[in-house]
Amino acid sequence: MQSIGMINLKREYAEIQQEIDEAIKRVLESGYFIGGNECKEFEKDFSRYVGSIHCIGVNSGSDALYLAIKALNIGKGDEVITVSHTFISTADAVFRNGAKVIFADIQPDTYCIDPDQVKKKINKKTRAIMPVHLYGHPADMTPILELAQDHDLIVIEDASQAHGARYNGRMVGSLGRIGCFSSYPTKNLGAYGDAGMIVTDDDELALKLAQYRNYGSVNKYHHDFVGMNSRLDEIQAAILRVKLKHLEEWNNRRRQIAKNYNVLLADTKLILPVEKDYAKHVYHQYVVRSEQRDRIMKKLQARGINTLIHYPIPVHLQKAYSDLGYKMKLRVTETTMKAIFSIPIYPQLTDEEAELVVHAIDESMARLQ
Repeated sequence: MQSIGMINLKREYAEIQQEIDEAIKRVLESGYFIGGNECKEFEKDFSRYVGSIHCIGVNSGSDALYLAIKALNIGKGDEVITVSHTFISTADAVFRNGAKVIFADIQPDTYCIDPDQVKKKINKKTRAIMPVHLYGHPADMTPILELAQDHDLIVIEDASQAHGARYNGRMVGSLGRIGCFSSYPTKNLGAYGDAGMIVTDDDELALKLAQYRNYGSVNKYHHDFVGMNSRLDEIQAAILRVKLKHLEEWNNRRRQIAKNYNVLLADTKLILPVEKDYAKHVYHQYVVRSEQRDRIMKKLQARGINTLIHYPIPVHLQKAYSDLGYKMKLRVTETTMKAIFSIPIYPQLTDEEAELVVHAIDESMARLQ
């Protein structure tokens, strides 16, 4: 029985092995492993790709979010509105800066933050709104940006799952004051270890971020404030330079697989992903929904088809946050959490494998009748 995983990074490496090997060799032969040319060139490449003036490479997507909030002087007494339906690092970045996380509910079709719910959460303590472009689909940014302008708030984009996604033709990450990306290995633009990026058009903010990631310093042994070690290393930067050249091609392949899934699964009772008129979805995940989720997943696993739930426990229901007093009801988030699951999608997935996934879903659902 053929097993089909959620991702296959061995195939990805095989596809670009010569380019990757040459990039790593270039770093090894240079003798520079931190703060060299590869990081500088990748930052130029990525800022150009996103359409922002500055890119600051950091250690991870989690650090990107944390440092963005810190550089914006958001802390004790401040509130940041974001979603609970996300990876926990989104909320952690706020909490670790001493600010309070305010959770807003999500839209039932895109699973991204609901601007109408954001509006209800704004008060005099609110400093920022942090939409998450989840699963590769952009959040609805126009009403969010209008709310921010009306209430003098900062918009911080968590684009960790949406490299190359577009909102009304503009790259996500470039729409707010600051955008944060993760390049964890499984992301659409993934490193071979932890890595992250922050983008902004604000010169002063960019300089501050560059200092924060390097112990508060831009000149060696001169520290203007207390920072941290969150530098993007040369090997990861070199790898990302190679992979950035393939990102559009790989995203288009993800979109083609998603299109095929949409056609082949149209007659099932699964609720399929949407792509809004304003969006270019890059399908970091292909997320479907069914009230019989757990039974379907079990049957697919028996057929060698791997699936995952992103995410089984919303942040506000995690023990870490319930212990902090987050006792609330987020109706759409909690309903969604009980029914969604992700099926395999990655650029190197073959059409034949995608058809096998669909066939296994058809069989599994037929046996539930």
